[in-house]
Amino acid sequence: MDRLRSGGAKTYLATAIALVLLALVILWLGYRESPPQSARDFEDCVEQVEAKRPSNDERGALLTDCNAHFAGRRKAGGGYSYYDFMQDRIFDIAGPNPTVAERNAIDRAYMGFLDAQRREAVSAELAIRQNERLRADLERARQPAGLRMALTPTNWPPLPARRPVDRSKSTHCEDSSLSCGWAKLSAAVKNAFASSSKTTP
Repeated sequence: MDRLRSGGAKTYLATAIALVLLALVILWLGYRESPPQSARDFEDCVEQVEAKRPSNDERGALLTDCNAHFAGRRKAGGGYSYYDFMQDRIFDIAGPNPTVAERNAIDRAYMGFLDAQRREAVSAELAIRQNERLRADLERARQPAGLRMALTPTNWPPLPARRPVDRSKSTHCEDSSLSCGWAKLSAAVKNAFASSSKTTP
């Protein structure tokens, strides 16, 4: 039984060593085949891919790998530039990939970019609302004015009862006024007719 245990352990150890060696070989072959590992920047990586003359499928995969390893692009005058598609803006960087400080600066610029876009959206929304209000005001001004509504009370207060004026009695008035003279004349004529009808049998 001890022999089986020691024999099984040796087999297990040999299998584990074989698997580790196989993984190292695969890793070494993959590492050797990958151009970005030996390239110093994106352009160098692309040159290595083109020198291999791979098939179209393999070429596409290798160029994608180059793009994944190197974010910056070489500038003609020296140095590198990084294109941030979120801001549609190019940043100057020191090497083929942005450093932590450069990445933080790009992120801060992106936050400012988002803030500016938000402010522009709010301003545009306010301008649209103001234009809509002005159009509505102009439309109301163009419409003809309707009849004005007059508010009238439904319950009128009762008027005091007026006594009929007895015009037969003379009122005290000044002699110089025309209305007073007319009233005196008409009263005199009435009295004359009234007295003549009483004396006539």
